[in-house]
Amino acid sequence: MNTIDKKRQRVFHLMLLLPVVVLFVFNYLPIFGIVIAFQDYQPGLGFFESRWVGLDNFKTLALLPDFMPALRNTLLIALFKIIGNLVIPIIFALMLNELRIKWFKKTVQTVTYLPYFLSWVVLGGILLDFLSQGNTAGDAGLMNRALLGMGLIDTPISFLGDKNVFPATVIISDVWKNFGYNTIVFLAALTNVNPSLYEASAIDGAGRWKQTWHVTLPGITPIIILMTVLSIGSILNAGFEQIFVLYSPSVYETGDIIDTLVYRLGLVDSQFSLSAAVGVFKSIISGILILISYKLADKYAGYRVF
Repeated sequence: MNTIDKKRQRVFHLMLLLPVVVLFVFNYLPIFGIVIAFQDYQPGLGFFESRWVGLDNFKTLALLPDFMPALRNTLLIALFKIIGNLVIPIIFALMLNELRIKWFKKTVQTVTYLPYFLSWVVLGGILLDFLSQGNTAGDAGLMNRALLGMGLIDTPISFLGDKNVFPATVIISDVWKNFGYNTIVFLAALTNVNPSLYEASAIDGAGRWKQTWHVTLPGITPIIILMTVLSIGSILNAGFEQIFVLYSPSVYETGDIIDTLVYRLGLVDSQFSLSAAVGVFKSIISGILILISYKLADKYAGYRVF
């Protein structure tokens, strides 16, 4: 490596210095705090003076009435989010790929991925108004008024207050927010499909549907497998920001997830040790799932991180 290349590499390393410091301060230093999961932690006594209780917090966690419902809700909501954020972008990418009017294709793509860049605080306020049940049909949100106008419902639906409807609302709104951005991955994969395969299939008499089924989908299958197995590691992340903004005590039974349970135990109820135990449990399971997902990605998609 010559002197110019060494200087260039030094500049790149200096550019990485600040992100590495931030990562260390906010992601690695706090790891020491997991010790409170094994203590009867008292803020006044600190880490070193609080009484050591071993696995007692985890035993209490197993008996906590809210824990198993939160775990179940987390798995269900995250699973359906993963499915929706794979299936819908694939279908949408296939539809966009069939468009031949470039300006229209770019406009549709831009409009659909714009919600991805809005925070859930902003979108939460929009959804609270858009999905509002209202006191009467006249002051209901736009969604309820549209459904009433089409005769699909007789009375306004409480999208954010009905425990039976809330999980579906969370899943659909998350897919709506992310599908446009996720489509980019599959559109990029579609550009790598060999055009000669389409020409050969057309000569054999295949129409657009058969070309999609026998050429396009097999061509992007490695990316589909890769995105699927990498999503396994995040199955315990059901979306704290979204649910925290949208949920209420009336939907805790079906809307409470592990992250919101940790928030309530730690910051609302000041049960710091118990909330840390929940966080440690989640981290261990997530770590195992990430290792499994990378093994699967290596086996079925040839993707390796290390």
